[in-house]
Amino acid sequence: MEKKEFRVLMKHYFLMKKSAADTKKWLDKCYPDSAPGEATIRKWFAKFRTGHMSTEDDERSGHPKEAVTDENVKKIHKIILNDRKVKLLEIADTLKISKERVGHIIHEYLDMRKLCAKWVPRELTIDQKQQQIDDSEQCLELLHRNRTDFFCRYITMDETWLHHHTPESNRQSAEWTARDEPTPKHGKTQQSAGKVMASVFWDTHGIIFIDYLEKGKTINSDYYIALLERLTDEIAKKTTSFEEEKKFCFIKTTHRVTSQ
Repeated sequence: MEKKEFRVLMKHYFLMKKSAADTKKWLDKCYPDSAPGEATIRKWFAKFRTGHMSTEDDERSGHPKEAVTDENVKKIHKIILNDRKVKLLEIADTLKISKERVGHIIHEYLDMRKLCAKWVPRELTIDQKQQQIDDSEQCLELLHRNRTDFFCRYITMDETWLHHHTPESNRQSAEWTARDEPTPKHGKTQQSAGKVMASVFWDTHGIIFIDYLEKGKTINSDYYIALLERLTDEIAKKTTSFEEEKKFCFIKTTHRVTSQ
């Protein structure tokens, strides 16, 4: 079924007061191999709600339609077949046409889209969620008191594990595929066993310092106390009025480590 025909069906269900989710279920049931995604359905529903009931494409930005030639369509297809992970901007630079025109040709003429696996969101515990709320409310209170002073004093810290070898990310492995081609598959590559934890402190001016956890060192309250002491020293090095601005707001989003 053509895209415009799907849009007519979406418009019909919209006028029938159906939700985007219900419309998606019905289209999947009737057209399992070619039904549009829920994001597309929601986009058209949002357009219909504004009173624009046409199922035709809006005028697109970018280079004029002269960019959409049989030659460019063939060139883009060949580039994608040679490198399924190629980016729109790379194709645009190669052919000297706009990124928007490249995307238009890929989606409307080649009927291709870039697929990758879904990431599973990290679930926070109830305590962690509450801590984020408390920290956010505390920051808002300080912000409302003095906006300029807040941004001068606000320091953020977070941690990340740095592996000696990091495999290609899910987004980096995304490949262009035609609608009748199967979803690309990749063997799962494990990150290297060797890794080091980096604790990064930064403020409105940039990174204050980065601490790399020493091998064999235990992460406990003593470790974080030492980090805060080092933070105080680093701040003293970077300001000439440290004694006047000794008090600072420090918020860490993943653990309960705060200081004022």
